[in-house]
Amino acid sequence: MTADAAAPMAPRTPDDPEVHALRVLPARQTAPPGTSASAPGGRWGAAFRSLRDGDWLAVVAVLYLLAQLAFVVTQLGHGLGWDESVYVSQYDPRNPTVFFSAPRSRGTSLLTAPLIAVTDSTVVIRIVLAVLSSAALYAAFRVWRPLVGARTTAFAALLFAGLWIAVLSGAMAMPNLWVAFGSVGAVGWFLRADGSGTGGGTGGDTGKARYWWLAGCVAVVALFRAPDAAWLVLPLAVAALLMRERRRTLPYLAAGLVAGLAQWVVEAYVRWGGVAERLRVSSATEGDMGLHLNFGTAWRAVNGPLLCRPCTAGNPAHPELALWFLALPLLTAAAVFVALRGRRPAPILAPVACAAALSVPYLLLIGYSAPRFLLPTYALLSLPVAVLLRRMRRHRALAVAAVALVVLHLGSQFAVLHREVASTARTDARYIAAADGLRALGLTPPCLVTGPRALPVGYAAGCASAQTRGNNESMTRDDLLRRAAEVPTAVLTERGHRPPKYARDWTPYELPHTPGWTAWKAPTPGRP
Repeated sequence: MTADAAAPMAPRTPDDPEVHALRVLPARQTAPPGTSASAPGGRWGAAFRSLRDGDWLAVVAVLYLLAQLAFVVTQLGHGLGWDESVYVSQYDPRNPTVFFSAPRSRGTSLLTAPLIAVTDSTVVIRIVLAVLSSAALYAAFRVWRPLVGARTTAFAALLFAGLWIAVLSGAMAMPNLWVAFGSVGAVGWFLRADGSGTGGGTGGDTGKARYWWLAGCVAVVALFRAPDAAWLVLPLAVAALLMRERRRTLPYLAAGLVAGLAQWVVEAYVRWGGVAERLRVSSATEGDMGLHLNFGTAWRAVNGPLLCRPCTAGNPAHPELALWFLALPLLTAAAVFVALRGRRPAPILAPVACAAALSVPYLLLIGYSAPRFLLPTYALLSLPVAVLLRRMRRHRALAVAAVALVVLHLGSQFAVLHREVASTARTDARYIAAADGLRALGLTPPCLVTGPRALPVGYAAGCASAQTRGNNESMTRDDLLRRAAEVPTAVLTERGHRPPKYARDWTPYELPHTPGWTAWKAPTPGRP
């Protein structure tokens, strides 16, 4: 019995995992004699039967890819954002590396390393990331087909992939979406580690393969966001300790953590002298992590901006389009209530517990927010919510209401996506315009840029970037001045702001096509 058919007397349907597991398909199906490939019983009939039998998840993945190509790649193909510049630059053979701060993890940089090694085209990078994220959506949610049913799994993937921040993140070089996919896969393989739902599973679902898939998913999460991996594994480890049949997962959970965190730990010792010091520096960079009731900030940021720091708005933009955020905990609670009345609540309780754990640092420990921070939570909660809404199909009135709400929800997400993509495109265009202005002033590699927004602007211009204070402090004032005497250097300032004292006698140039940004250019090296 599954969470999708939790009522003891519920009739069996093709969507039940038990029925799906017992279905045996012949090795090869051919059209009946005298039937053309285009006839109802031929190729098209086989295609529709394939959709009925569980390939709706593939349809969702394709729609997710098309949405990214149509609404994101077409507008964001001219440049990279701030964080993207940091991640992509780490293995860029053409441009200087951007400062990599303590809270970051290397997964996104490793993901984009093969791309940036062969091309500097932002369009190509975004297209490949869109394809990879769509494939990852399919692979992560497919793990759940034997647990909650094929159609419910596809519905859950649709609920998650329909979020504006999920569509926007797919083609961007950012870590949180990949943490979401790894978390969905990890929780699914954890539940299947005892042999549950072996029918209709993914390839390699035999013997110890399930345990190694679990370890691999945990390693992926750790590679992309080291702290998130610890929060993900915590409830899984507790469940493994309490449930004898799942204790065999403990060494694989540990193996996944060790494999994924190895690089992060080595870097902690090389750059900061140890794990404790890296965590201390990370906390300072995040604004001194501690108890921060951040629910209000998360609510204000749910419809953008991409980074709400500081977050001073009273309500999100168009709060009527964010009602799903308030409904999500209510739907989750209802799903848990229904699951506890059934015989197998684990497929509901496990993703809810892990979603709650993954939300802790972003809702309780930091004082700012970004919509992408909660992507792993949204991905995991899409599964119990999908189970709950699919149960409503047994009641005609409730089913109609559920369909209407989902359609309205997806429409509202498209409206937010359209606005936020346009806003992101304008911001990225300013970085490119500023970089073009710097090149027009003679800042060509090797060169150095400092000041606000120096990281993305410097990377776009092919220059090194440095900060003498703040979260991205990477160079002392004296070192910067010595470097300015050797290579073309500029300080960026915003409208109405003066440069640091050491640059007051540098020559100011207003950068065209920017909101009043000024580049203060140092004297040409080699001249008095």
